[in-house]
Amino acid sequence: MWVAATLIAALAQTGRNAAQAGLSARLGTIGATGVRFLFGLPFALLFLALVSLWQPLPAIPPRALAWTAVGAAAQIGATALMLSAMQLRGFAVATALVKTEPVTLALMGALVLDERLGLQRMGAILAATLGVLALSGTSWRRAGMLPLAIAVSAGALFGLSALGFRGAILSLDTGGYVVRATIILALSLALQTAMVGGWLALTNRAALRGMAQAWPESLAAGFLGALASQFWFIGFALAPAADVRTLALVEVIFAAAVSRRRREAMGQREIAGMALILVGVAWLLRAA
Repeated sequence: MWVAATLIAALAQTGRNAAQAGLSARLGTIGATGVRFLFGLPFALLFLALVSLWQPLPAIPPRALAWTAVGAAAQIGATALMLSAMQLRGFAVATALVKTEPVTLALMGALVLDERLGLQRMGAILAATLGVLALSGTSWRRAGMLPLAIAVSAGALFGLSALGFRGAILSLDTGGYVVRATIILALSLALQTAMVGGWLALTNRAALRGMAQAWPESLAAGFLGALASQFWFIGFALAPAADVRTLALVEVIFAAAVSRRRREAMGQREIAGMALILVGVAWLLRAA
């Protein structure tokens, strides 16, 4: 189940990233970042309403709220940095560099949530991450150190957000994995909408007006973001976050397909990197 959920999430997230990247030029980085939260919340609440018809919703203890707040704040910062990297460097290369996330996530999971690493899991995660670096090739060297630093920092924050969300889901005492994943998703998007919406209302109302004017694109990005997050959270409820995010590296291959449509060239090094990612993912699935 966690494998299927992760693959669905990766595909939906690729579409959301492409939609957000297109909105960045019109709304700015913070405005495009806010779209995934402000326009994603209604869909998350819809998911929660549907799930509540199936099972009663569990109470949210303070520990779960704290973990969710950590994940929500880290994800906002990560998304803003990722979109900035996309503007400085191409869509596929920025996505690839952000995906250095699983290594730091595996280490954080072992330290904070006591999730066993093991040689097989760590080897698979390292292999897939090396594939990501190979996929980015020499392009990031030509682009300079700033896009590299921004993208890798985004990856580390995405890792922290995944850890926070898994910690929140595990902190709920009752409910099936779908119920627990959905309630934490709705809570996280509510917190993120309050944070980002409040910031934009105080500092950049033009971005809010731009979101409203671009409502068809914003609505599509919000739906894809909520859909991706729903399946990410289901994955986090069922498996260690590092395993989920390592399997999610197939998103880089999806991003490459998007880049071909955008006429961003992919060379032999990038293709070899994709192959190494697949080797790492296959190794991880065997170890799991």
